[in-house]
Amino acid sequence: MSRRYFGTDGIRGRANGLITPELALKVGQAAGLVFQRGDHRHRVVIGKDTRLSGYMIENAMVAGFTSVGMDVLLVGPMPTPAVAMLTKSMRADLGVMISASHNLFEDNGIKLFGPLGYKLSDDVEKQIEELLDENLDKRLSQSASLGRARRIDGVHDRYIEFAKRTLPRNLSLDGLRVVIDCAHGAAYKVAPEALWELGADVISIGVEPDGFNINKECGSTAPEALSRKVREMRADIGIALDGDADRLIMVDERGHLVDGDQLLAVIAQSWKEDGRLAKPGIVSTVMSNLGLERFLKGQGIDLIRTAVGDRYVLEQMLQHGYNVGGEPSGHIIMSDHATTGDGFVAALQVLAVVTKLGRPVSEVCHLFDPLPQILKNVRYRSGKPLDDAEVKSTIAAGEQRLNGHGRLLIRPSGTEPVIRVMGEGDDRVMVEEVVDSIVDALGHAAAA
Repeated sequence: MSRRYFGTDGIRGRANGLITPELALKVGQAAGLVFQRGDHRHRVVIGKDTRLSGYMIENAMVAGFTSVGMDVLLVGPMPTPAVAMLTKSMRADLGVMISASHNLFEDNGIKLFGPLGYKLSDDVEKQIEELLDENLDKRLSQSASLGRARRIDGVHDRYIEFAKRTLPRNLSLDGLRVVIDCAHGAAYKVAPEALWELGADVISIGVEPDGFNINKECGSTAPEALSRKVREMRADIGIALDGDADRLIMVDERGHLVDGDQLLAVIAQSWKEDGRLAKPGIVSTVMSNLGLERFLKGQGIDLIRTAVGDRYVLEQMLQHGYNVGGEPSGHIIMSDHATTGDGFVAALQVLAVVTKLGRPVSEVCHLFDPLPQILKNVRYRSGKPLDDAEVKSTIAAGEQRLNGHGRLLIRPSGTEPVIRVMGEGDDRVMVEEVVDSIVDALGHAAAA
């Protein structure tokens, strides 16, 4: 069955386009029915980010869940990892995060978590999708069995305490000047407060949500404002979260970016030295830079690659016993602490290393030089250009040319008729020539 609604990270689209009140209500009903397992009173935790459409979707989902007999606990604007944590902590049967992550306010989405705080498997999402296209009128609860809804206070303090406990009790951030950009999103209250409680000198930006400004020229996808603020305030480090705070980008004291690959290197090296790596390896995606892989190899740490998407990283971690994983975009998963990517907790781990070493962030967070990476997209109308004989021949020739000095990744997009061609290697000119030759061959095949 093709997936009509669920993508790689829940359901996402334009508010009142794909994401309508009708769909949100139906998702509440379908997910509620799928997760009614046993005779106990069932509960769902619902959190959201700060975009305007969150009110509309939240109320529709409350109606959906209560109509099938589930009680609803509303926690308001909270980071995605906080919702996952609270789902498990409050012994709920299901968790919901209403967010479109790093997208602008016009979009919104629905992320679902099971009772242990993990994102749903493909099989469970398929069950929910099948119910979305059915008439569920006959499966609604009787009047006396309808669910109740209530708002829960104090959840911000719970998450702050959880985040602080991921650090040693005696660790203090005294003397560290930190700029935190919360993207006018879900972490706008909890992240600055937690840093202050840990002793940091905190400068906050992106903490005035108005329903429209989430991720707008701020946050992890637009870190220029953070870089300027770090230089202006002469801060030691800058942290940029995205709208739902499940990923981050950092900047050093010079305002230079530190991406997810460098953060993974810092955490992996530190955890190995402290004996905290469950296995001598970490998990990342096919998009992580070859420079990271080579650095880790020099540290005696393997890099295990997966398809793009933090859910695939987590699946690999759980199946094979790794406890650190992530993506270049800044999704960092540390399964000792969280069941999903947590941008703020990852930032705390890096701050702990900076504090321990007492060296500038530009040194601590620059452990390798990334190899030149070229990424180009080829759009096509129909057919399967990757099956073309000339394309296959050109790819084979490119792989042979890069052998030992780089790598190629050619993959179709999961959301649009586009083939992505990525090449990286020691020689930028050679990589560009190889990528261009494959792009040309794909262009000819697409036009044929």
